[in-house]
Amino acid sequence: MIFLISKSYDCYFNLALEENFLREYDDEIFMLWQNDNTIVIGKNQNTLAEINYDYVKEKGIRVVRRITGGGAVYHDMGNINFTYITKQEGEWENDFSRFARPVVSALKKIGLDAELSGRNDIVVNGRKISGNAQTVADGRILHHGTLLFNTDVSVLSNALVPDPEKIRSKGIKSVSSRVVNINELLGREVTAKEISDLVGSEVKTLYGAKEYVLSDEEIKRAEKLADEKYRTWEWNFGYSPKYSFSKKKRFRIGSINAYLTVEDGKIVSAKLYGDFFGISDVSDIETALCGTLHREENIENTLDKFKLSDYFGNITAEELAQVLV
Repeated sequence: MIFLISKSYDCYFNLALEENFLREYDDEIFMLWQNDNTIVIGKNQNTLAEINYDYVKEKGIRVVRRITGGGAVYHDMGNINFTYITKQEGEWENDFSRFARPVVSALKKIGLDAELSGRNDIVVNGRKISGNAQTVADGRILHHGTLLFNTDVSVLSNALVPDPEKIRSKGIKSVSSRVVNINELLGREVTAKEISDLVGSEVKTLYGAKEYVLSDEEIKRAEKLADEKYRTWEWNFGYSPKYSFSKKKRFRIGSINAYLTVEDGKIVSAKLYGDFFGISDVSDIETALCGTLHREENIENTLDKFKLSDYFGNITAEELAQVLV
């Protein structure tokens, strides 16, 4: 088994690296990695239904979709991620406990009574410190999980709490759970290195893993996939299932209510209501929005084609776009 610690904190690169290892290698792999200030969305989720978009935008939090199922999670430098990639063989395929074993063993060595709960969580005294997910491709399993030791729970809570009335989607919803940091449970600070060393030692002992360093070519291939897939709006937002979107916002010219239907990342129907005054019919704008990507910059480009003061009063395309995402 290969044992690798990624030196990158770039979420797009790390998820691309995972996928390349899954699809291009025969080796069994264990990887430890960290993402800075990121929301990671499950493959089958609706991105806008999982995040507080305005908060995420304000805080500069990156959003990326992974290739495994499950719910949305927040990553920062107070969280470590671990990944297994191995052959698809009966007992490995659906037995999350085997993947969690080195992590649970390492946590016990620093004084935590950790255990696997349900199918895919690691808990201590009923409080979640790790969530796990996996997928199968080409006869190989990718299994990965989080490990919270000092994550900013306030950011996590704000970033992953959207308005429940804003999105009506058939995508897989995240399940609320009571998360806690390892530092809080221990009553002392542990570092990323301390946890990495403990978990890495367990993996080496259990599976005979050997340390591995990425080549320049491997880094280049991961960056290429990151650019082509993981850094794109089409994958991270446009891949979402069909959904209905609604939002209300008050401006100096009055309130505007937006109701959209979005499919394959594009607006397929749009209705705008409110107590604003205008001399032109907003149906012109509603029609123009159809076919536009449900993306702030694309919506602004569509709105820029109109003299918005004729429809709403004194409002800019940038302001109006805020009620449409």
